[in-house]
Amino acid sequence: MVFTWRYEAADGAVITPAGGIEEFSNQGDAESWIGEEWKQLLADGVEKVVLLEDGREIYPMSLRES
Repeated sequence: MVFTWRYEAADGAVITPAGGIEEFSNQGDAESWIGEEWKQLLADGVEKVVLLEDGREIYPMSLRES
């Protein structure tokens, strides 16, 4: 299994980050990584992320604090 994040702009357009797409071997590592990187992603124009497992959507998440 491969876990990745899809990055989306406010209008829903998919954004490909300059550093490429990170791949993770488990969900916990993917979630830890987004916990460390979300502020930079938000600064780069990412508003929402979607966790994917082998391309299948697991869950979406806004990067804006509620």
